[in-house]
Amino acid sequence: MGDEKLNERESKKRNSLKEKKPYVYEKIQKFEEKFKRGESIAIIQMQYNYACNFHCTHCSIKRFRGVNSNRQMDPDAVRELARQADELGLARFVITGGEPLVFPDFDEVVKAIDPQKFYINVDTNGWFLDVERAKHLKEIGVDRVQLSIDNLEEAGHDAFRAYEGSFAKTMRAVDACQEVGLDIFIQTVVTKQRLHSEEFIKFIEYFNGRGIGVFVSFAKPVGAWEGQYDIMIDDDDLKFFNTLEKKYHVYSHLTPGYGLEMGCIAVKGMFSVTQYGDVLPCPYIHISIGNIFNEPLKDIIERGFSIKYFGEHIDVCTIAQDKDFICNYVEKCIYNHELPVNSDDVFGPEAATKVPFQDYKKES
Repeated sequence: MGDEKLNERESKKRNSLKEKKPYVYEKIQKFEEKFKRGESIAIIQMQYNYACNFHCTHCSIKRFRGVNSNRQMDPDAVRELARQADELGLARFVITGGEPLVFPDFDEVVKAIDPQKFYINVDTNGWFLDVERAKHLKEIGVDRVQLSIDNLEEAGHDAFRAYEGSFAKTMRAVDACQEVGLDIFIQTVVTKQRLHSEEFIKFIEYFNGRGIGVFVSFAKPVGAWEGQYDIMIDDDDLKFFNTLEKKYHVYSHLTPGYGLEMGCIAVKGMFSVTQYGDVLPCPYIHISIGNIFNEPLKDIIERGFSIKYFGEHIDVCTIAQDKDFICNYVEKCIYNHELPVNSDDVFGPEAATKVPFQDYKKES
């Protein structure tokens, strides 16, 4: 699948967005100039609630779960977060958890974001997503579903998700979304070993054949996979993945978007907000750069940019690939510590931004 086809697909989606959500479209049109000014154009990945019906083998938020007396997200908090995000020109939310489709106040959360002001994705394992639910999601303003599937074989997927019958329900969800015209892409976890497997190629070809793109989340040694470094990709693996991107409709967070070579998108192109209001540079870097209940989102983003791993241009996925980062910060400061760890307790003066990402092209 060549660039011309991808451009045609992207053009069609943008025209649809312009018609359905003109205000969101206008914000996205300004992304390039915002990014070149050194401003965040981040997707807000909102981990609204950690409730989930699955116990996946790779669960990245495993140690976030449990009793916590801190203030928690609710629709009012979401509404205020969305207000600040809108003022900053941000345009995209991902509602995640946990499993969003078990949230009793899910519809209130979507309303609090305000679908007319934001493009809204929903992460889901698909268990509760049938035709009726897919139609409802579309009606209340959800733009796209990010459906997690991790093997083209039923036994492999069910084992990975540690839930018998999950593959059948997930494939039913694919059918349901396509039947009602709800946009969908497949989100799949890829270890170093799976990347080079025959199953993975067949996986991409199958879903591409159904007109569905595949988003790859590279395996990371966090959560339930703490210390499992053998699953991580290296430079050669990333080069191999780049060859797949040229052939198929498959991509990762490192894939250029909106014509921008962003590299690692932590803070620049995505950040996470936990159930307790902490802002993480990305879903897998369990370091808090601030809390939305204590200070403005604008100040939190600026603090993130003051740290070189998030404020400078980095070509690799730091948490999936950079063993020095993992050795110096993740092993020492995150493993065996209460999560999330405050950024001041992780990074010293050596981690201060020296070449802000908007100056990357000038310096290089």
